Amino acid sequence: MFILICVSTPITRWQSFIGYFLAIFVTVWAAKIPLLLVLKRALIEIPFVFFAILMPFFGTGERFQIGSINLYREGLLAGAGILTKGTIGVITAIILSTSTTAREILRGLERLKLPPLMVQIASFMLRYVNVVNDEMERMKIARESRGFEATGIKHWKVLSTAAGALFIRSYERGERVHLAMLSRGYEGVLPHDEPPHISGGIWLLSMTLPIVAAMILLATTALGF
Repeated sequence: MFILICVSTPITRWQSFIGYFLAIFVTVWAAKIPLLLVLKRALIEIPFVFFAILMPFFGTGERFQIGSINLYREGLLAGAGILTKGTIGVITAIILSTSTTAREILRGLERLKLPPLMVQIASFMLRYVNVVNDEMERMKIARESRGFEATGIKHWKVLSTAAGALFIRSYERGERVHLAMLSRGYEGVLPHDEPPHISGGIWLLSMTLPIVAAMILLATTALGF
């Protein structure tokens, strides 16, 4: 909901975005997440930054000049919107992934009425991705122990065969896991060990950031910023 409020705010309301960023960094401080860690992980946004920087130089409509550089107003606003809102989204995702375990995120999605089948697929993917990765590493070691080293296109056939073998092994492992689950009483729903109901205090705490964002937007709108 916080992201929805930020995205729906026009970029011309720059005072609102100052408030959003202050709220985000207060959340980072409250969650005791190192700021340097947040900044390092936010580097994933760099390709979008380059794209946003180029947008003011292309477009149509009103133009203005800064020194010897001609810029398009619409392009500048669009680039600023991508950069600002994208940064807010990236930092919010970093806060969520750093302060919440993958299992808790999946449980949250389930409580938000995401289809249970999708939640279970994501759960098994997270659980067995390391198993598949270990299997791939063992296959790589086996190839290298036989003197194989991929150096060009001529070796793609061997690599594609290995990828096919990995897929078949993963599929067969999934079948065995499914049979094992059925033998233990699996009926399409994973067991829960969380309490069936969440207290109002936890809901209020989780809604703090969206409420603050809504208050910032209403305040800046009422003051005519």
